[in-house]
Amino acid sequence: MTFENIVKRISQILSAFLIFLMADGFYLSQKGFDWVNGQLVLVKTANAAVPVVSDNNVTPARFDMTPTHILGNPDAPVTIYEFSSLGCSHCADFHLNVLPKLKKEFIDTGKVNLVFADFPIDGRSMQAAMLARCMPAEKYFDFLSLLFKKQMNWGLSFKSEKLLIGYAKTEGLSAEQAKACMSDDKVAADIMAIRQDGMEKLQIRGTPSFLIRSAEGEELLPGVPNYDEFEKTINKYLSVNK
Repeated sequence: MTFENIVKRISQILSAFLIFLMADGFYLSQKGFDWVNGQLVLVKTANAAVPVVSDNNVTPARFDMTPTHILGNPDAPVTIYEFSSLGCSHCADFHLNVLPKLKKEFIDTGKVNLVFADFPIDGRSMQAAMLARCMPAEKYFDFLSLLFKKQMNWGLSFKSEKLLIGYAKTEGLSAEQAKACMSDDKVAADIMAIRQDGMEKLQIRGTPSFLIRSAEGEELLPGVPNYDEFEKTINKYLSVNK
């Protein structure tokens, strides 16, 4: 390959990458997201009126969803709703580094359960969330962990769908089943309804965000709280339930 052809090839790659960034940025801006201090956050809320979170952090509007999968005892006194996007690096940090500690201390002991509330931030995250919904209940959270571990691979790839299908095949789905999962309008509508409800009722501004709920109250923890903050908040509600 001549030097001229090499330069031409590099130019083509850079042009394609620029177009990709512009298209992705337009998509996110249309969905109300923007980059703030190096993090992708929601800067445009829904048109519906949004209640203000009170000073004690108890949410005045009731968020409700029908969990498709629950990690832990469904009857645990405290529930954590994890508003998360499978393409969000901060969400991966929580899921891979903080959640295992919470699972050991609170979930496996029956004190807390966790519900994954899909909050996709882009088209790839939406596809991944839809694909995860096809997993059997016993494989769902393991598949989420796999997607978070492989996030840099499929999340930055021009062939993300092909990679996602490959991950699904390792869990027993055929390519045809995986493609059907990622084009299921009913599943897509359910995911977007959860996302919209989180925006309107809880003022979710970015991912991850966590709703800690018990029979005695609830509060929202935005960002990635460290384990100690989770422990303190959970214990507060566990002590109330004693």
